[in-house]
Amino acid sequence: MLAARPHRARFRRALGVRNGQRLVVVNSTWNPESLFGDGGDEDLLPTLLPRLTSELPADEYRVAAVLHPNIWWGHGPGQIRAWLDRARRAGLLLVDPLHHWRQVLLAADAVIGDHGAVSYYAAALGTPVLLGAAPLAGLDPHSPVAEFVAGAPRLDPHGSLTGQLDRLLAGPRPRSRAAEFTTSVPGESATLLRRLFYDLMGRPEPPGRAALVPLPLPPCETRTRTAPLYVVTRPTGEPGGVRVTRYADPRGEPLADGDVHTAVHEDTRDPGRLALADVIFREGAADDRRFGGPAHWTAEVLARFPQCALAAFVTGPDACTVRTRAGALFRLTGEAAGADPCVYASALYACLGRESAAELSAHGLTVRTGTAAHAVRVRPMAGEAD
Repeated sequence: MLAARPHRARFRRALGVRNGQRLVVVNSTWNPESLFGDGGDEDLLPTLLPRLTSELPADEYRVAAVLHPNIWWGHGPGQIRAWLDRARRAGLLLVDPLHHWRQVLLAADAVIGDHGAVSYYAAALGTPVLLGAAPLAGLDPHSPVAEFVAGAPRLDPHGSLTGQLDRLLAGPRPRSRAAEFTTSVPGESATLLRRLFYDLMGRPEPPGRAALVPLPLPPCETRTRTAPLYVVTRPTGEPGGVRVTRYADPRGEPLADGDVHTAVHEDTRDPGRLALADVIFREGAADDRRFGGPAHWTAEVLARFPQCALAAFVTGPDACTVRTRAGALFRLTGEAAGADPCVYASALYACLGRESAAELSAHGLTVRTGTAAHAVRVRPMAGEAD
């Protein structure tokens, strides 16, 4: 993992972490008293993950889950995915339990975990850790893990998750002894272990340097968030300036300081939400003939749903085509690795009531999500549906 640290930014891009987002990794070991276990006071993780994906602002946080392989194979992959289906539709990334957990750990900004090895490795890497389960009874009281568990901050499962994570990430980071207990010779494990193994076999070491197999890049995460989005917008005072905060499938209406609208994916599990949506969106290639192209699809959606004010067809990681209820067609383009293009569509929806299309085309949009600002070009497009 230490050798792969220079590739952290690549790992984050592969996992779909955008500029200004924080990656929160939730980890559970395999034990009745683990975060996913049922031997404690409550079965926490199956309810914690949907709360994280719905309570944390969707464009400020990315949530990933690293579950012990025995959890997957003990319950079965299908059962795990079924239990976590709501969280996955709201944006949860379920990580391959064998091949990619180390890359995800290196990419993390914070970890919520338990007494397992992955949480300990996170602390050794200097990543802030909150413990959702912290059983001490089964640990050697003199072990490094017991020391870590006894001293790590605790997650309050009934408190504000956003507040706890914001405080964890903003607070001081005291030096953890986990790193020195993980290895006393960082960067030298391959050399020392190879020497030990060949000594045990009574054989001479091969010539050349002992080398590690590099951690591969995870596949690009392309899973679509299909849960309905509760969107809060607020003007910032600058031309085309708007702050956008989105929540995926919240259990209740978040406290909103601004105007509110709903944005719903065309493939939502609840088609009834489409009839109430202010913005309807989907992803696809611009030349995908199944949809007839962005101009055709946006016109078709607005015809099918007369209450919808804006339709957005996302054609890439930084661009979308939108059509307003008045029939105007625009191409919105942001910077690479910027916000989800659907954020730009919601920002345009919010601004059109205050500024004209000509003004927005002239100066573009400045869309703010959390601490990030995204410059977005607004280009009018000619053409109607086929």
